[in-house]
Amino acid sequence: MKCFDAHSDIWADVTSKRMRGETNVFHNHHFENIRKGGVEGSVLVIWVDTYGTKDVDKRTRDFFRCVKDEIAEAGDFRIVKTYDEMQRAREEGIFYVFIGVEGMAYASADPTLSRLDEYYDFGARHGMLTWNEENGFGHSAASGSTEGLSSLGKQAVLHMIGKRMIVDTSHLNEAGFWDIARIMDGRPFIASHSNCRALSDHPRNLTDDQLRAIRDANGCVGLNTWWEFVDRDSAKADIHRLADHCEHMIDIMGIDHVGCGFDFCDYIENEDDTSGSDFSEGAARGIEDPSKIPAFFDILRKRGMREDELAKIAYGNFHRIIKEVTGSTEKV
Repeated sequence: MKCFDAHSDIWADVTSKRMRGETNVFHNHHFENIRKGGVEGSVLVIWVDTYGTKDVDKRTRDFFRCVKDEIAEAGDFRIVKTYDEMQRAREEGIFYVFIGVEGMAYASADPTLSRLDEYYDFGARHGMLTWNEENGFGHSAASGSTEGLSSLGKQAVLHMIGKRMIVDTSHLNEAGFWDIARIMDGRPFIASHSNCRALSDHPRNLTDDQLRAIRDANGCVGLNTWWEFVDRDSAKADIHRLADHCEHMIDIMGIDHVGCGFDFCDYIENEDDTSGSDFSEGAARGIEDPSKIPAFFDILRKRGMREDELAKIAYGNFHRIIKEVTGSTEKV
């Protein structure tokens, strides 16, 4: 079963390793595991650890420089910006990459939104307004805030719509989520890597009402392997519990709105020189890295899912969003 992973932090590893002098990081450290797991394409995000990074602007520009250099060397992947470009890469058997943004602290510091245009001009066709920080656009799920998007944050969402960028609500707090749902006004939006609050009561997970809102917008939610989002009890956080989240999403939203946003973090440790972050042991048991993805689909098969249903979860549903949002040709 081929798979599209709607959320990956590989660019963080690329940046950290290139800053230490390595080259061809994707090929040397990631490509083999990705292929073992059947992953045919992914959203790779520009993510700045705002907890551990002293200078967000510098770190963001480090990402721009290192990712640009990695792309220039690329032999194993192709950057795509539209559905048609993605399809051509698939037909040629080339791993396709959409550039995304996880947290826009850098862009939110500019009231003209020109830094949001910088992301777009760099190739980004996807974005989340926040990571775990509060910034000039809004408040994260981790913040505990009940405030919605700022006026600038609402403008940013409208700007993304105009640019045909995919709007992603993962990491945003509930009030911000509902602001985006209202602004989208029936247009599709996503939560790329979030699970179900009903099964694991974590603020990063979605309530059933939020799941229904994404369904009603013809959007999609990507299943996340991070153990706390799978189950707050670490003893229960395993690949079978992740399958429970999949089934709950289907019960609430239907089969057409569930996808994969696995958020593998097995390679992220001390992400930059100033950060104390360590995400290397964060995955639920049994699905710790991309090579374990086939085991997840085997569990769903054993629970009675048909191959056509599995294909929707594996790639079809997110591909539908990409087609509707990015269009078939690049915007001039």
